[in-house]
Amino acid sequence: MTPDNPPDAVARKDGWFSHPVLSLLLVASWLALSRSLEPVHLLSALLIGLIVPRLLRPFLAPVSRVRWAPAMRLTVVVLRDIVMSNIAVARLVLGPMSRPRPAWLPVPLACDHARVNALFASIITTTPGTVSCVIDEQRHLILVHALDCDDAQAMIDDMKARYEAPLMAIFGQTPVERTPS
Repeated sequence: MTPDNPPDAVARKDGWFSHPVLSLLLVASWLALSRSLEPVHLLSALLIGLIVPRLLRPFLAPVSRVRWAPAMRLTVVVLRDIVMSNIAVARLVLGPMSRPRPAWLPVPLACDHARVNALFASIITTTPGTVSCVIDEQRHLILVHALDCDDAQAMIDDMKARYEAPLMAIFGQTPVERTPS
C-alpha cells in the first residue's frame, strides 16, 4: 500500500475511461453549457469527457470503490438535515438575539481516508447551523464552529453517527485506533 495506490482503489487499467464519473460530469456540463444536442456538440462533449481526464491523470487520485446503497441513504439524510437545519437557523435568527450559544467543537476523526474526511467536512459546512470547519490532520480532528450549541458532546456524537459512520461504510473504511497523546 502506497499513497499512490490506497487499499480501496479500484484495480483498473489506466485507460481512456479511468475516471468515468468525471468524464460523465464533463460531458453533461458541456452539453448544458452549449444548450444543444446537435451532433457537433455531442462529439465535442464526448471528446472533452475522454481527453480532459486523460490530461489530468497525474493530478487525480485513484478511483475509490463506492457502495451505492449507503451513499443513497446518506444523501437522503443530508438533504433532510439541510432542510431541517435551515428551519432551525431561521428560528434562531428571527428570534431573540440572546438565545444563540456559539461554540467551537473538536470532532475527532475516526479514519485517515482523505475522501471520507473531506466529504465529512463538506457535509458539516453544508448543513446550516455550522458556520465553518477546519480539518486538523496532525491532531486528527475537525474543528467545527456551531451557531447554537447547548450540548457539545451530543452534537459531536450526532455528526459522527449521521455523517462520518455512513461515509466510512460507503468507502469501506474501518475506524483507526489512536493512542491518547
